[in-house]
Amino acid sequence: MKKAIITALIAVSALSAFAQTPAGEIATQTDKKKKQAEISFDKEIHDFGVIPQGTPASFTFTFKNTGKSPLIVTSASASCGCTTPEWTKEPIKKGGKGFVKATYNAASVGPFTKQITVRTNDPKKETLNLTIKGEVKAPEYINPEILEKKKNP
Repeated sequence: MKKAIITALIAVSALSAFAQTPAGEIATQTDKKKKQAEISFDKEIHDFGVIPQGTPASFTFTFKNTGKSPLIVTSASASCGCTTPEWTKEPIKKGGKGFVKATYNAASVGPFTKQITVRTNDPKKETLNLTIKGEVKAPEYINPEILEKKKNP
């Protein structure tokens, strides 16, 4: 009996809230969803493989606005100071393309994985992460001729 009363109260409360929402407001919310920007990247992870120490490596992530209204990338920030992002700053029209370029300085030897946080006006992907990874090796381990020159000048 108590469950039936509680269920009835919840149903009445929900109907009351729905009745207070103007029909036009529901239609407006639906229209807004149909007319929003939508970002779609070709790929979100890039593996550089092995790169030589001291030689910066860059990769350009490309994306398309598959939504109905202009897409804006409001910011792109790296997880550390060793990575520098650049990105399309002007609004991208429906069907247009843009980019986020990540440059890793390769100063330290060893494996790395870095994130670039991208913020947009796409309500489904307001914040998303792009990833670059690889391994930095000293130049003599990549090019055996350099190691030979060091041994036999």
